[in-house]
Amino acid sequence: MRTKEIREAFLSFFEEKGHLILPSFSLVPQRDSSLLLIGAGMAPLKPYFTQEKTPPKKRIATCQKCVRTADIERVGVTSRHATFFEMLGNFSFGDYFKEEAIQWAWELVTTVFKLPQERLWASVYEEDDEAFNIWREKVNLPAERIVRLGKEDNFWEIGTGPCGPCSEIYFDLGPEYGCGCPDCQPGCDCDRYLEIWNLVFTQFNRKEAGDLEPLAQKNIDTGAGLERLAIVLQGVGSLYEIDSVKPLLDYFVNLSAQKYGVDPKKDVSLCILTEHMRTITFLVADGVMPSNEGRGYVLRRILRRAVRHGHLLGLNEPFLYKAVDQVSSLLGDTYTELYERQDYIQQVIKLEEVRFQETLGQGMEILEEAIAKLHRQNEKILPGEEAFKLYDTFGFPLDLPREILEENNLSVDESAFEAALQEQRERTRSARAKQGASFSGEDNVFSVFSELKTEFCGYDKLTEETQVLAILANGKKKDRISARNGDEEIYIFLARTPFDAESGGQVGDQGLIFKEGMEFKVQDTKLTPAGQYVHKGILISGELAVGDKVTAKVNSSRRKSIRRSHTAIHLIHQSLRDLFGNHISQAGSLVAPDRLRFDFTHFAPLTEDELRTLEELINKKIWDNLPVKVLQTSLDNALDIGAIAIFEEKYLEQVRVVNIGDYSVELCGGTHVSATGEIGLLKIVSEGGIGTGLRRIEAVTGEEAYRFFIKVFEKLDNFAEKLKVSVEQVEKKLDDLLQEHRELQKQYQKLRQKQISFQVEKLLSEVKQITGEIPLLSTKVNVDDIDGLRILADRLRERFTTGVIVLGAAKDGKVFFVTTVSKDLQEKGLHAGKLIGEVAKIVGGGGGGRPDMAQAGGKKPEALRIALMEVPKIIERQLAKQVG
Repeated sequence: MRTKEIREAFLSFFEEKGHLILPSFSLVPQRDSSLLLIGAGMAPLKPYFTQEKTPPKKRIATCQKCVRTADIERVGVTSRHATFFEMLGNFSFGDYFKEEAIQWAWELVTTVFKLPQERLWASVYEEDDEAFNIWREKVNLPAERIVRLGKEDNFWEIGTGPCGPCSEIYFDLGPEYGCGCPDCQPGCDCDRYLEIWNLVFTQFNRKEAGDLEPLAQKNIDTGAGLERLAIVLQGVGSLYEIDSVKPLLDYFVNLSAQKYGVDPKKDVSLCILTEHMRTITFLVADGVMPSNEGRGYVLRRILRRAVRHGHLLGLNEPFLYKAVDQVSSLLGDTYTELYERQDYIQQVIKLEEVRFQETLGQGMEILEEAIAKLHRQNEKILPGEEAFKLYDTFGFPLDLPREILEENNLSVDESAFEAALQEQRERTRSARAKQGASFSGEDNVFSVFSELKTEFCGYDKLTEETQVLAILANGKKKDRISARNGDEEIYIFLARTPFDAESGGQVGDQGLIFKEGMEFKVQDTKLTPAGQYVHKGILISGELAVGDKVTAKVNSSRRKSIRRSHTAIHLIHQSLRDLFGNHISQAGSLVAPDRLRFDFTHFAPLTEDELRTLEELINKKIWDNLPVKVLQTSLDNALDIGAIAIFEEKYLEQVRVVNIGDYSVELCGGTHVSATGEIGLLKIVSEGGIGTGLRRIEAVTGEEAYRFFIKVFEKLDNFAEKLKVSVEQVEKKLDDLLQEHRELQKQYQKLRQKQISFQVEKLLSEVKQITGEIPLLSTKVNVDDIDGLRILADRLRERFTTGVIVLGAAKDGKVFFVTTVSKDLQEKGLHAGKLIGEVAKIVGGGGGGRPDMAQAGGKKPEALRIALMEVPKIIERQLAKQVG
C-alpha cells in the first residue's frame, strides 16, 4: 500500500467506528505555552484529556504532523529515526476503553492492512493483567507473543496528572535484522521488532505524593507512526525506501552526483538531507522562522545541520530551498499549505542558507584547527567556551561541533557551553529589564501600597471625580505635600482614574489632577509591579493630602493622538499578514502620540513597491472609516473567533477584543479610535531590520503625518531654490547633475588606471631576490586608501608568476598593508595572512587573511619603513619553521 492509501485506510476505518476525523493541527502549539512543537498526536487534544474543554465528539481520529528532536543524532544513522513524522491516532474521551482499543487495532492491522498474524507481537505493562487477558482471550494472540515490560517501556506519564499503562504492537522484521540472541523479543535494542502502534490507557491520576488514584473519566490515546507502517506494508527495510520519502532521497543523490549504497558516510549525509528537508519544509510552512530561541532555534539547528552535510557531499551553494517543490509534490495533496506557501517557504530557507554559508567556511576552519590542537596535545574534550564562540560568532548550533568532534573521537564540554550561553542570556535579560523598567529601580518603594486598588475608567471618559489614596514623594510615604517644599519626584495613587498606564507598548497618559487652589501636573502614568495605576508628576501649586477629593483630567488631544497610533498599529499588523502571510506576528511596539513603531517577524526587507502597497492598503482602510468595536469575552471565545494573540503572553480568562470592521480582530487592552477615519492619514517613515528575522516599521499618523509632508515639501522647495529651478524641474535637474558626475567619474578612473600602470612599471624595477631566489617587492607606495592598495597589488600580481608582494602606505596617521604570495611559495609554507600579521605588529597594528592575499593596518606611520625592511627576515623565519 502507498503511504497515502495507508493514511486514508486508517482514518476511514475509525470513521466507520464512529470517530470524528479532524485534519492535522499546526506544528506550532495553539494555547499551550508548555510545548515548543507538536510531538504527538494527542498534544493538540490535551484540553479534552484534561477536561478543560468539551471535545466535539467523544471519539476522534487524526493524522497529525509531528516533530521531535530528542534522537536527532541518530537520524541518518539508523533506518527508522526521524525528526518529522506523521502520527495516526484514535482517541476516546470517556467513551470506549481497553477492550475496544485493542480489538480494533488488531482488526485494522490484520484485516485491513493484512499483516501476517504470526509476525505480530504485543507488549503490555507488567502489572496490567487486564490488557494481557484481552490480548490472550479476546484477540487469541499466543501468550508467548505477549511480552510484559516494565514502567520505563510500558507506562506513560509526565510527572503528576493523568497517566496509565500502555500496550504496543510490534512487527517481526525477521532474524536477519536481529541481534542473534535466541531469546530476542520486543524490548530488545536490536532492529528486529519494529513498534508500529502504541495504545495508551489513561486510567490513573498521579498525585503529588506519588500515589495513583483512578480517573473518573478513562481515556484512550493511540499513536501509529505512518512511516513505520509504510516500511512494513511496502516490504522495505528503512524509512528512506518508502514511497513518500525515496523520491526525495533520489533527488539529493542526483543533485550531489553521488551513488547511494557505496560509501556509508555519504549515505548518512544523504539520509540526513532527505529527512531534515521534510522537517524544515513543514516547520516553515507552519510559520516557524529561524532564530536563536524556542522553536525557531529547533528549525535553525536542523537546517544548519543539513547545510553542513550538504557541504560534505560537495553542495557548497544554497541548495535546500530548491528541494521544497520535491516535498510539496510528495505530500502537498494531503497538506495543501505546502503548495499554498511554497514561494514563501523557499524564500525563508534560502535566506537562512545564505546567512549560514557566509560563516560556515570560517567557522569550520576554526573548528578544524581546534581539533588538530586537541590531537597534538593528546586531549579529548573541546572547551565549552570555544564551542560557544562558534555558536555566538559563526552561528554553529552545539549539535554541529558535537557531531564533528564525535567523528574525530572527541567530545565537547557541554556544561561549560551551557554556562557561557546562560551567562549571555542573563546579560541580555538584564539589559532588556533595564530598558523596560517602569521605575528604574524604584519598584520596591511601592510595596508599602500593595493593598491599594485603583479602578480604571479611562476607556469611556477622560475626566473623573476621585479621591487621593496615597502619596509618595522622593521615595517616602507622605500624608500631605506642598508646592512650597519643592518635592522633585511625586507619585499619586487615586481611587478611580481615567489615566491609562503604560502597557503593551502604549505610553502612559498625561494631564492634570486638581482641586480648588491645587494643581498637580501628571507627566506619566505607569503600572507598579503589583498592577496598580500610579501617576508621576510635579505639584505646580497648592497643597495635596491623602483623602482629598480631586478631579483627574487626561490631556484629551494627546490621548486622541495615542488612540490614532494604536488603531493604526492594528491596521499595520493585519495588512502585513494580508500581504505577506500569517507568519507575520508582533514582536514589539511603541504607541506614542507623535509616532508609532511596530516590530514584526519577517525574513526579508520590504521593497519600496511593497512598502507603497502596504501604505496604500492601510490608508484605504482608514478612509473606509471602519467602525472600531470592543468586546469583553472569554479567552477561548476570543481565540475561536480568530482574534490575533501573542501566545507567549499570559492572558486572563476574560479578555478585551478590538474589532476593526470585518478586517482586524485582536486581543488588546489599549485605547482606540471609534472609527478608522479618525486616524486621518498614515505615513510610513522607515522600515529596517533589528535582528535575525525581525523587522521594524516606524510611522506617523494624523497631524504628525500632515507635518511630515509639510517638512518634505519645504525641503523640496529648498532644493529647487538651490538648484535655481522650479519644484517640477528638480528631478530633471538632479538627473542631469548625476549624469555629469558619472562622466567625471569615468574620466577620473581613466586617469587613475594610467597612474597605476605607471606605478606598476616603476615598482617592478624594485623587485629583489632574497633567500632561495624568491622574488620580493616590499615597498612604500602613495595611494589614498586600502582600496587603492589592493588594486595596485592585484595589477602587480598579474605580472608575478612567483614571488611575494608587500605594499605599505600611510595616510592621516594610519598605516595600510596588502600582501600577496604566489601559489608555489604557499606550497613551501609561506602564508600571506601570517606574514602580514607579523609585519603589522611593528606598526602597532594587526591583520590577517588568506594564504594567497591578506591585508592589515596600524597606527605608527613612523615605523612603516622599518616594518617593510623586516619582511625578508620574517619570510626566512616562516620557511625555516616549515623545514624544521
